[in-house]
Amino acid sequence: MEENQVPKTEKDLSNIEVISSLKKRNWSTYIKEFFMLFLAVFCGFLAENYRESRVEKQQERQFIQSYIEDLKSDTASIRQVLEIGELKKSKMDSLMLLLKNQTIQGHENELYFFGRILVRGFSFRSNDRTFSQLKNSGSIRLIRNEQVTDSIMAYQLLVDQLETNYEDEKIERYEALNYIIQIFDPFVFNEMVTETGIRRTSGNPPLRSYDPSLQQDLAHWAHQLKGSDYIISAKLKRLNESAIELIAMLTKEYNLE
Repeated sequence: MEENQVPKTEKDLSNIEVISSLKKRNWSTYIKEFFMLFLAVFCGFLAENYRESRVEKQQERQFIQSYIEDLKSDTASIRQVLEIGELKKSKMDSLMLLLKNQTIQGHENELYFFGRILVRGFSFRSNDRTFSQLKNSGSIRLIRNEQVTDSIMAYQLLVDQLETNYEDEKIERYEALNYIIQIFDPFVFNEMVTETGIRRTSGNPPLRSYDPSLQQDLAHWAHQLKGSDYIISAKLKRLNESAIELIAMLTKEYNLE
């Protein structure tokens, strides 16, 4: 052994063998290992994307089924409100006829009944349970069919426009109420209210006022309300048709028959 030469240990010999083995490996081996690692990661990424896409499609289908149920609920409510509206319009016509012909005395019973009905509100409220959930959670993106999304948004726009008409009608009812208060006896009105609705009073109780000027003002607001009710009825019928068409389209697009 030469002077000052340090003898090699077993660890040193092992390291030398590893280095020697690495030197013998060519570049193709490294490329192959890198490719296998990349392929494993990429396949995992595709599998996760497929799983998420499948879950989102299931959620989309569930939302559409729930939305269809909401639309069916809307059509039932619309039909009911339209029927009530038709009855109210016939009573408003009768009230206008009495005021126009000045057939007041002897017809107080009818006037009380029609006057009380005049300021009652019968409005439609859309069942927006599913749409609100979609909008508030940002899940509207789950609906990938652009035609479906556009149709849903168009329906909701009609609902919003109808709300504006109801606000106008509400203002007109409050204006009419100012004259109802001056013309009719509130104690008679109180006797007419029952648990099942408004019933006619007995006999012909006197009005609080027989002032023709007040009757003219009441007739004006009855006319305004009649006009608003016609507009609302037309929009409700359009909304009902839109709901029926949307139900048919969604049922077909998502094979829900």
